[in-house]
Amino acid sequence: MDFLMLNMAPVMFATLVIFLLLGFPVAFTLAAHGLLFGLLGIKLGFFTPDLFQALPQRIFGIIANDSLLAIPFFTFMGLILERSGMAEDLLETIGQLFGPLRGGLAIAVVLVGAMLGATTGVVSASVISMGLISLPIMLRYGYDRRLASGVIAASGTLSQIIPPSLVLIVLADQLGRSIGDMYRGAIIPGGIMVGLYILYVVILSLLRPKAAPAIPAEARTFIEPSGSHGTRSLLVLMAISVAAAAWVGELWLPPGTAIDERIVISVLVWGLAAFVLAVLNKMLRLRLLSRIAERVTFVMIPPLFLIFLVLGTIFLGIATPTEGGAMGAVGAIAMAVLRNRLPMTLLKQAMVTTTKLTSFVIFILIGSTIFTLTFRGVDGDLWVEHLLVSLPGGQIGFLLIVSLFTFVLAFFLDFFELAFIIVPLLGPVADKMGIDLIWFGVLLAVNMQTSFMHPPFGFALFYLRSVAPKDDYKDKLTGRIIKKVTTGQIYWGSVPFICIQLLMVLIVLMFPSTVTHYKSGESTVDPSTVKIDMHSDYGSGGMYGGDGGMPAFK
Repeated sequence: MDFLMLNMAPVMFATLVIFLLLGFPVAFTLAAHGLLFGLLGIKLGFFTPDLFQALPQRIFGIIANDSLLAIPFFTFMGLILERSGMAEDLLETIGQLFGPLRGGLAIAVVLVGAMLGATTGVVSASVISMGLISLPIMLRYGYDRRLASGVIAASGTLSQIIPPSLVLIVLADQLGRSIGDMYRGAIIPGGIMVGLYILYVVILSLLRPKAAPAIPAEARTFIEPSGSHGTRSLLVLMAISVAAAAWVGELWLPPGTAIDERIVISVLVWGLAAFVLAVLNKMLRLRLLSRIAERVTFVMIPPLFLIFLVLGTIFLGIATPTEGGAMGAVGAIAMAVLRNRLPMTLLKQAMVTTTKLTSFVIFILIGSTIFTLTFRGVDGDLWVEHLLVSLPGGQIGFLLIVSLFTFVLAFFLDFFELAFIIVPLLGPVADKMGIDLIWFGVLLAVNMQTSFMHPPFGFALFYLRSVAPKDDYKDKLTGRIIKKVTTGQIYWGSVPFICIQLLMVLIVLMFPSTVTHYKSGESTVDPSTVKIDMHSDYGSGGMYGGDGGMPAFK
């Protein structure tokens, strides 16, 4: 009993991890643990029963939290888009665009994964969609199975770091910071991650050409009558659009405009310019654009407009994340209706799935609140603080240990378990050490992204395994027998991309400005330097009249 009284907090944390590893439901494990150790703490005299009087208020605070409404909105938006065929159109179009290049199909998967991440925010939707559509095509044309499976799973996890990610919403809530700031901070690391994936594919295709071959000429559908691929007119269209975006940026945006606002406005102008030129070319029958140029413009611009509708309004301060999510949901419905792909069955499925996922998150959050209340009652927060603050190396030592700790736990726990258990414990310690919590949250988000890729429990690997061929099959187009994709190939394919994700953790650690640029639009005035000079002589105007009656601000 004396041992338990002296080590109540570590025993509580250790038993929680054990029960989670045994497979008990997360929400009920957290809540039951909190209540059980709460009763034990009352019995041992750690605190009085009055502590639990705060529990109803904390639960009602969760339910009344408007920021959490962004979760069902973004989930619903992603499910509508995923089921309306947007992913299929994007993969077909971008695959045809990059297909003539070695590794082009894999590059197309990465780019589509980034676009789906910026519109869906749901890993399962991205991985399953790309696994069903692109994996058979990559296998048909001889892609290495490890590369094909790895790039699909990794590209699906981009939904966790590219806004409007559900991960970033939960982290912002747990750290007590603005969701909008978390989105701003994550946009550049998300872009760098996309670039690293593409760079890996390019290098591998150069070193091992047979692992990522180009699609044959007979498989290219958007061919001009002259026999050309038509990319020249697309490059000209893109150059004109980029020039228009740069001109608007220089002419209309003031010098101090934040980086995220510049990115959003530039992408909007670029997309609008390309879309208007393509529409004029089609309506006036100018025939200046190739088939691939028109196809790319008409398929990619609507999702880009939806991205602006969601993220652009948030970054520009027009809407809150909750309002942006609501507009995104309405925009997704409008896109599906215009494409004539919104039957009632699809709408019902999206609503049911959204309700299940939202309830799942809220119940875990309630269980986490019960656990955290008891854990702090037994001075668990002080135990964690003393444990981490005393680490050698100060902030760097703390961040390295936390990154390693998170990476190891990601082998066994998924993102939600990590976010609701360790983030409330690590956040206060990081804040006391003077670490920017938005930067800390993005660092954790990049690290937790590996939890979806870790063999053997990575959810992205499970999603891909569910749609990858388990037996040899006959390809309908070529008539050839295609070998199955084994679980081992899926696991080995994830390893290089886990290494890339760890490299991204190091980049965020070494270059904090990749995240802290979100402060660039904030006021730089230091309130401590403001002086108020009250004149002793108020002049003829008295206290309320004339210039002499006004205090001077310097």
